[in-house]
Amino acid sequence: MLFVRPGRLADLDALEHMARTAQPVLHSLPHDRRALEARVALSEDSFRAEVDFPGEEFYLFVLEDSETGKLLGTASIVAAAGYSEPFYAFRNDALIHASRELHVNRKIHALTMSHELTGKSRLAGFYIDPSLRGDAAAHLMSRSRMMYIAANRKRFTSEVFSLLLGVTDDDGVSPFWEAVGRKFFGRNFADIEIESGGRSRTFIAEVMPSYPVYVPLLPESAQRVLGEPDEKALLAYEIHLEEGFETDRFVDIFDAGPVLTAQIDRSACVRRNETRTVREATAGEVGTTWLIASNRADEFRCVLAALPDDKTMGAPLPLAGRDALGVQNGDPVRCVALHQPAEEHPYELSGEAE
Repeated sequence: MLFVRPGRLADLDALEHMARTAQPVLHSLPHDRRALEARVALSEDSFRAEVDFPGEEFYLFVLEDSETGKLLGTASIVAAAGYSEPFYAFRNDALIHASRELHVNRKIHALTMSHELTGKSRLAGFYIDPSLRGDAAAHLMSRSRMMYIAANRKRFTSEVFSLLLGVTDDDGVSPFWEAVGRKFFGRNFADIEIESGGRSRTFIAEVMPSYPVYVPLLPESAQRVLGEPDEKALLAYEIHLEEGFETDRFVDIFDAGPVLTAQIDRSACVRRNETRTVREATAGEVGTTWLIASNRADEFRCVLAALPDDKTMGAPLPLAGRDALGVQNGDPVRCVALHQPAEEHPYELSGEAE
């Protein structure tokens, strides 16, 4: 059974392998082993800490196969993006250019460098091993973070955001970077992607344009990808929408990928969660797929399992599920239906821009 748990220093070898092989680059997992070890140690400290408000905490989660012990994915939460240095993005503004004499009134979109996302909680570092088939593991790895946030509200801000990969071609070239970023940095997108450390480096403000970039002046290839997710990010987009995220007026400062935001109170893992009591599953019980999380902060676990829709029937789990969650019969667990009924779903999962 696949389950999500906090990362540990004992996972360092597996995490280092993911950091070096993951595409796109995982900013939450440095390539340097010492820096990676420090990051994992920070995560362990963050899970153990008593937190009254979000600060420099960093929470690293891993996806483990209970049968083999192999790690097959990772994802993280940054309690306050840009805690030590501002978090930069482009804000898509609509500017009015008008002349009464010429009878001209035009709305022109312009991109302005902004650090308004600084201090907000951020979902980051999502990666799933390519060997996994189907969407279930990706849903579990991504949305387990929101299950943790829902159970530990004081650790995070009231709004959370996620930055998704912008469009690149088969060679990893970003049309938006070629039109904007390269003009100022004079370097390849991949090089700066690694150096940027998750969009919170001072050199971004030092080098990128401080004045608005007028969208109509950009090449059509760059305009076309503005706020569009890469094909590899479409599943992540749908997962975010299912949770209750929405597109915002911000885009990534390097590849113009979409920024999605959600009010925690309006997210599925808060609005639709139920506390149920664990019991042993009996033969023949059927149900729909639910996210199920243990309620202990420093021993967080999350799995996918079938539960009856009737809350009064509790949370019937097989032995493998109870072991993965670290719970026993009679323990409370937090449960959220993986998919909303079609008539209640507020978004169309069309695979368009995230």
